[in-house]
Amino acid sequence: MLIRETSIAGLVEIFPRIFEDERGAFFESYNREAFEKAGIPAHFVQDNQSFSIKGVLRGLHFQNAPFAQGKLVRVITGRVIDVAVDIRPESPTFGQYELFELDAKRNNMAYIPEGFAHGFATLEDSIFSYKCTNLYNKSCESGIIWNDSTLNIDWGVKNPIVSEKDIELPAFKDLFAKQLS
Repeated sequence: MLIRETSIAGLVEIFPRIFEDERGAFFESYNREAFEKAGIPAHFVQDNQSFSIKGVLRGLHFQNAPFAQGKLVRVITGRVIDVAVDIRPESPTFGQYELFELDAKRNNMAYIPEGFAHGFATLEDSIFSYKCTNLYNKSCESGIIWNDSTLNIDWGVKNPIVSEKDIELPAFKDLFAKQLS
């Protein structure tokens, strides 16, 4: 596996080694030893999967402590723009984000540590999969509105299909007013 560090500490993109022949292809989507060596937590407790039609935008979601989650994300079929926003107030990259184009042909993945808001927009019909380091807990869930003017994220999708729940999420500056003052 090739693990590429980003400009935001702890946030990495992972490119598995793909073995192809006339029968098809094989790759490791998880290797505890390789992940631990790269500083990625090796203990995942929950796997999630969603299907979204082209143009769907999900996010930006996160869970607060004590149920904050790290996520290993990938696309099984399709292609997405994946976004991770640093919401760690003590981080020098607080409020910055990274975009990844994840697709089923390259089988690339991203590891998003605890302390990040996460979302994705589908560029084509997609099955999205993610492993979590902590269990889902409704009372700890939170998020940032997808079209936040402070973050100004280019999702690569015009007129996205967004859930009512996600449309009602607060703005970054409202959620983190104390940290920004």
